[in-house]
This record gives sequence, C-alpha cells and structure tokens, in this order.
Amino acid sequence: MPTSARVREDVEARLRSAIQDSGLDPMTRPVEFRSFLDNLASETWIHHGGEAGDEEQLDIARELHQAIAGFGPLQQFFDDPTIEEVWLNEPGRIFIARKGKSELTTVVLSQREVRDLVERMLRASGRRVDISSPFVDAVLPDGSRLHVVIPDITRRHWAVNIRRFVLHPSRVHELVGLGTLSLQAAEFLHAAVASGLNIVVAGGTQAGKTTLLNALLGSLDSGERVVSCEEVFELQLAHVDWVAMQTRDLSLDGTGEIPLRRLIREALRMRPTRIVVGEVRQGEALDLLIAMNSGMPAMATLHANSAREAVMKLCTLPLLSGQNIPADFVIPTVASSVDLVVHAASQRDGSRRITEIVGLSGRVENGVIELADLFTASDSGLERRTGFPPRLDRFADAGFDLAALLSATRDPQAGRAA
Repeated sequence: MPTSARVREDVEARLRSAIQDSGLDPMTRPVEFRSFLDNLASETWIHHGGEAGDEEQLDIARELHQAIAGFGPLQQFFDDPTIEEVWLNEPGRIFIARKGKSELTTVVLSQREVRDLVERMLRASGRRVDISSPFVDAVLPDGSRLHVVIPDITRRHWAVNIRRFVLHPSRVHELVGLGTLSLQAAEFLHAAVASGLNIVVAGGTQAGKTTLLNALLGSLDSGERVVSCEEVFELQLAHVDWVAMQTRDLSLDGTGEIPLRRLIREALRMRPTRIVVGEVRQGEALDLLIAMNSGMPAMATLHANSAREAVMKLCTLPLLSGQNIPADFVIPTVASSVDLVVHAASQRDGSRRITEIVGLSGRVENGVIELADLFTASDSGLERRTGFPPRLDRFADAGFDLAALLSATRDPQAGRAA
C-alpha cells in the first residue's frame, strides 16, 4: 500500500505542471479540471501500487481540489449553505456569519496562504490588488462578492471579506413569508414598480438592500428593457431583456477606468425602459437624478439610516459631482424626480425588515422636501399610514386601483391589475 503523503506530493507536482503547460484554469474550467484531477490521482495511486477507488486515493483528490481549485481550509465555509459571510482580520482570526450573527472559527492560515487564496479568487475577475491599488472588489465565479484591503492601509495583515452568493428572491411577494414586509405593502410596491415610479431602496450595511431591489425588479413587465449599473455584479434578474454593466478599475498604466457615472450615461444610450443603479455613493447621484427627471424610470440603492436621511443624501451627493451644481437646483429636482423611498434595516436577530415606505410629493417648503408616510414599522409589523404616493395617474394607467390597494379594510386581491 503506497503512502498517502508521497502520492499526494507526486499528484500535486504533476498537476501544477500540467496546469502551467496546458493553461487549464481551475477557476474558469472547473468541471474539466476536476475530471483531470480525478484521473491523475487514480493513475498515480495505481502507479504507486494502490487499487483504483481506494478511500485514500479519493481523499487525495478531494484535498488537492480544495487546495488548488477551491479555497483550501476556507472551502468548508463555501460548502455550508447557512454561512452568509466569511472574513479574515488576520491569518489566525477568521470569522463567519450565520443569520446575521458572527462566530470566530478555529481555522488558522499563514500569511502566504491568505495571499495565495486572494490571488486565486481574483484570477477569474481580471482585477488586482497591490501597493498602487490596495483595495479591490470582485465577484467570484460562484457569485460571492470579494473585498480586500492590504497594508499599509491596514496595520499589518490583509483584510478579506467574502459575502457569500445567496439566491435572491425574484418576486417581492416572496419577502412576505420571510417577514420582510406585509402583504399589503408588497402589493403596493409591486404596483409602484409596474407603474414606472422612481424608487430608491435605502438602508444600512447588511440591511438587504440588493435583495429587496432584486425582488422589486421581479415586478417589471416582460417587455421592458433593463440596463443595470453596479460597482460589481450583484443583481440576479430573471428578465429576458437585461444588460448588466459594472465599473472597471484603473489598469497598471493608469488608464481604462470606467466609473459608475460613465455607466449611467452610457445606459441612457442603450434604449432602456428602466435604469437600475447598484449603490449610489457620490456624484453619480446627479446622473441618476438627470435620468429620472428626463422621464426615464429608474431604481437605485443608497446607504442611509432612515428614509428621511436618504432624501437628505440625495440632495447632497450631487454636490460632489464637481460641476458647481447649486443646492437650490438639486432639492427641487429630487422632490420632482424621486417618487418613493423604501427603507430596510437589519434586526438584532439577523432578519431584515422594511421599516418605512415614504412618498415624495414634489413640494418643497423652506428648502425641505415634503414627505408622506405610506407605511411605517410598529411592534405588530409594517402598518399602513395615511399618506399617498405621487403619480396617481400612473397607477391608473397601469390598471391599478390605488385606493383599494391602500385601503385599511382591503380585500387581499383588491387593487390588482388584471
């Protein structure tokens, strides 16, 4: 019986040589790579005197697959569907999150292993991290989102966050069963999207903004053409006519950067009926407002701790565009362009809930935009308030009875378009 350590060493050497010679990338050609590895492990095991199919042979193939094609000691976390996020503060401090709660793991890596893992993760994305570019965001082949910061931005160690790919709900009504919102609020938001209202989804970190936006986009008519603009790909739309674009970092020679502002401008030239912007952080808010104000229905996410704070940020972020835009232009533009703000928040138990839905009336009084509370959270859930949204004509044109949808004593089927 051959020794596993000797066979493993032989298989790994031959495997790495074959990868280098043939260009077989385990990240971009995973099925072909796994088949090649299994055959190589079997041949080598037999060559050393073992029998095909021995458990030791299968273990060797499994370990090498995790080390070379997978994520080594971290692979166990990728194989666990209950884990939402993995992060490394340093090689010996690796955390995971389940249901919004963090746990310190017993996994310990070396600094070399951390760097090798990051380089492997970045290979398929074409992005890089180095002294000149110490931050990087990328999407892994399985859809997980990677964020890395390296020294000397961090004190000593590489800081790595991997937000696991989670299949997003494709319809807003699916969120009702998760406790995210009430059925009445879901029916209203479905009608608002289908009627072409401009909607901003706001919330803090880990509030589920992208999940909510993804679900809202499930209310689009199949005939719409959607163009989305994101820093890194996160949306997962089951929509037949959808073009997804993401930003691009500077190349090594300092050229080739494609910022979010550029994507929004290009999207307007692509005959969209709906523009979607990932997370609005800076001056791209101006381009979003211009698109909305031109009559182009749009949806976006924004980091804010309340719906009112989101409106305030929409009034200040365009001032960062570097175009000397005065506030007395931005405020009425926000008031007349944005129709709804939906705010979500993460709860102590790790769940995510919508806490507010407000409408912008279009009126400005003493520099303050008038807001109408449509739904707000209470101890018993998301409750209907007295406010009404703008664009009542759009609901009617789309076949929705808004009064029935927002009635306090409504039938569950009332207000739906045929």
